[in-house]
Amino acid sequence: MTRMQWTKIACAGVVSSAIGIAGTLSYVPRVTAQNGGGNGDSRVQIGMAAAPVHLNMAGKNPAQVGLGSYLVNVAGDCNGCHSAGPQTEYAPGGNPYFGQTQRMNPATYLGGGRDFGALIPGSAHIISRNLTPDASGLPIGGDSFDEFLHTVRTGIDPDHLHPNCSGAPNADCIPQPFNGNLLQIMPWPNFQDLSDQDLRAIYEYLKAVPCIQGNYPGESPTRCG
Repeated sequence: MTRMQWTKIACAGVVSSAIGIAGTLSYVPRVTAQNGGGNGDSRVQIGMAAAPVHLNMAGKNPAQVGLGSYLVNVAGDCNGCHSAGPQTEYAPGGNPYFGQTQRMNPATYLGGGRDFGALIPGSAHIISRNLTPDASGLPIGGDSFDEFLHTVRTGIDPDHLHPNCSGAPNADCIPQPFNGNLLQIMPWPNFQDLSDQDLRAIYEYLKAVPCIQGNYPGESPTRCG
């Protein structure tokens, strides 16, 4: 298994309420709003307890935010891909892989900037996007829910940072058979099967986390206002 294949498996955990020890994802069918996510849903309480940063709950539905946190932080590991990388993902003394009690680094939490390298040598590097709100209060740098939904359902890269190479691969393009219009690391083929309710919950949670000034290419130095 290549490093890129393993990365895609590791980042795909949010689509399942349980992750097998071998990294295999169990199938989760789409559900209606009546089937979960209410105040009595245990995932809401677990998710609220698992949020590693102070949440801005003003005007937000706690049941949605709690479910979103569960999907982002418990069932999945969104921060594992959407932080600056393993070296800064955890706060000092809070790395569970060192036998320490887990504590996320609030300075990099969901702020993006992780460099996954090139799909093939010499081509563009794939860097994770900043998922935190910008000064508008909307997550992922100002994406509306409809834009977020479209990205997850289709896999189309809204920033179009990596067009397909017309000649030899270079640092600004990616080669065939990779499709430059599509996100190449994010496991959107799995995410697209989440229910609208679950995706709304993820979106509402991302609205509640603090803004991070990340390292995503082209990011405004004043994105947090």
